[in-house]
Amino acid sequence: MDHHQVTVIVAVGALVVVFAAVGFLLARQRRSKKLREHFGPEYDRVVKREGDVQRGENVLQLRTERRDQLQIVPLSPSRRAAFVSHWTAVQTQFVDDPKGAVSNADQLVNEVMQVCGYPVGDFEQRAADVSVDHPVVVENYRAAHGIALRHSRGQASTEDLRQAMVHYRSLFNDLLEDSVSTQSIPERKEARA
Repeated sequence: MDHHQVTVIVAVGALVVVFAAVGFLLARQRRSKKLREHFGPEYDRVVKREGDVQRGENVLQLRTERRDQLQIVPLSPSRRAAFVSHWTAVQTQFVDDPKGAVSNADQLVNEVMQVCGYPVGDFEQRAADVSVDHPVVVENYRAAHGIALRHSRGQASTEDLRQAMVHYRSLFNDLLEDSVSTQSIPERKEARA
């Protein structure tokens, strides 16, 4: 092989490497854009928690792959109506028993998730699973759960409990893909729960 042929082979090899690198970077950019658009604020939360964009995106990709393995089904109209009726009762309960209402709201949201096909074991796994289909309201679910935990330690005010109900209602509505109720949670006069 003469010098010219070696130069051509090296140049072609370099071009292949450059094209492969550009292709890889473009694929990563498309993946990042797709994940960012799909997960919205959940994307930022996960990337921040993981401390690295690549690790955060890998977590979100794994969530998506896990979700694809689940058999998520829509609620039948009769099941949806029963859940809406149950939610109305839980929301009304808040006036006389905010603590019980929050506990029942948590149970009801978990029941809806289970009927739809989401596994309902560990809270963090539930939140991760539901984040794939409901990325905007999953933060509401986390906030409501956090308030419920503070409530169990006696550290949540009635206003905190009202906020938990608002957060649960947001996820509940999203899970039912229906506008259940636009009425607000009634306020109580007591300062502490």
